[in-house]
This record gives sequence, C-alpha cells and structure tokens, in this order.
Amino acid sequence: MFIQVIQGKVSDADAVRVRFTDWVRILGPSAEGWLGSTEGVTEDGEYVAVVRFRDEDSARRNSARSEQGEWWAETESLFDGDVQFHDYPHTTLWMGGGSDDAGFVQVIQGIYTGDASPGDMDLDEARMSELRRDVIGGTIGWDDDGHFTQTVYFTSEEAAREGERALASDPGISAQMNEWVAHVEGLRYLDLGEPRMASA
Repeated sequence: MFIQVIQGKVSDADAVRVRFTDWVRILGPSAEGWLGSTEGVTEDGEYVAVVRFRDEDSARRNSARSEQGEWWAETESLFDGDVQFHDYPHTTLWMGGGSDDAGFVQVIQGIYTGDASPGDMDLDEARMSELRRDVIGGTIGWDDDGHFTQTVYFTSEEAAREGERALASDPGISAQMNEWVAHVEGLRYLDLGEPRMASA
C-alpha cells in the first residue's frame, strides 16, 4: 500500500470538503489502485486528507491524469498559503487497519529517529484491543527520511479520551509506547472531530 497525505490551512473547510467529496464521487471510480480516503479539519483550521493507493505506481498515474490536474488547480485555491504533500512508500496496518465507521480520527506526525522504522512498534495487539475498545484500527506510512503519518480510528472522541486513561493502567503497553515516542522529533497530534471516510 502507498499513502499520500495532503494538508494545509483553510478558511472555508466546507468548500474543501465539497471538493474532496466530488473527487471521491467523480474521479475516484476511475482512479486505478485507489483504496480509500480519510479527511477532516482540525479545530484550528488545518485540513488533512490521508489517501490510500494500492501502490506507488497507481498514485503516480493518478497524479498524471489531466482530470486530476484540473481538479487540483481549483482545489488548491481554497487553501490559505502553501499545501504540504507527504508521500509514504512504506506502510503498515495495525489492529486491522482503518475503518469507515470511525466517529473520531487522530492523525499523528513526526520524524522517527530510532534504529528501527516507525512501523516497527511491536505492540501486543490482543492486549491493546482489550484495553482500547475505542480503537478500531489504524495505518502508518513513512518515507526514507523517517517522516511518518499515523492515522488512528476511534469509535468516538469521548471513548478515545476515556481509552487514554485506561491505557495508563497497563505499564507494559505504556512503556512500549513511551519508548517509541522518545524517538520522535516534532511530534504533532491533529484531531479530526468530524472525519469523512470513503473506500473504493
């Protein structure tokens, strides 16, 4: 799988949502290798779209389509300033991957400086599932420089906050996660309170 992330500040989040909804409806069906998308806006107006493709070649072919270029030319004008693109050739799913049923999504970004890759956090998924029934899957993508985007899907924001407290009760899992975070520079949490998901 290949993940592309598009993000930037917006003043009119609804207008950008419409454009991405149009992409899913009009361009998505003919986008070879498109698997799905998760998008939303943070409280401080940062728009984030996490787009999943079968592989990098599929993503490149989509970007080269004339209709894609026309769509982006109009969409880009809705952002306030520069738009960031992150391409992740290395990806993994955990706890089953993402879910279109999520009521809350948290996007975590940073640069991983550990010896392993960002996707090598070896959590006990069975124990995590027991402790964090609010978590219904996640993905992580990273590039060769260690920059990563992790997308975590929750049943709801309220359940996610309760789950954070429950996690603290398990010192083993907490220690694993803290060790991973200790190797991250520029850690950012982007909360999408009203996420929109679509799958091919």
